[in-house]
Amino acid sequence: MNFQRGKQNNDPEINLIPMIDVLLVILIFLVVTTTYSKFAELEISLPETNAEKVDKNIDKPNSIDITVNALGDYTINLVPIKFSSIESLRDALFSAAKNQPDPFIIINADAKATHQSVITVMEAARLAGYNKITFTTETNNAH
Repeated sequence: MNFQRGKQNNDPEINLIPMIDVLLVILIFLVVTTTYSKFAELEISLPETNAEKVDKNIDKPNSIDITVNALGDYTINLVPIKFSSIESLRDALFSAAKNQPDPFIIINADAKATHQSVITVMEAARLAGYNKITFTTETNNAH
């Protein structure tokens, strides 16, 4: 008995519509999840310095030297100080200023001193109303 007499012999086909749909979904997924790197440039002009020798014997009548070592110990005009808060450091700056109007605060910080110890000095100077703050650096003149 031949049951396939009325049936035609069809070749198998690949249905392309669902495959295109799947590829479009994958493409959309890749486009949405891909991060694009944006390169931003910040134009800055760095300060320049003149490597002139400064005479260290010049008297600085209107300045306060603050030294911070690597351990976080402070000295004001070479006198070691201990303080418990920024306000007590501010009071020590007031007493070192000796009623000078707006003295220069010169911060000598060790290269291994913590960033917080330098910020503490700057904050105490701000609370004292002293706005002229500078830092000493060491220059390497070996060429």
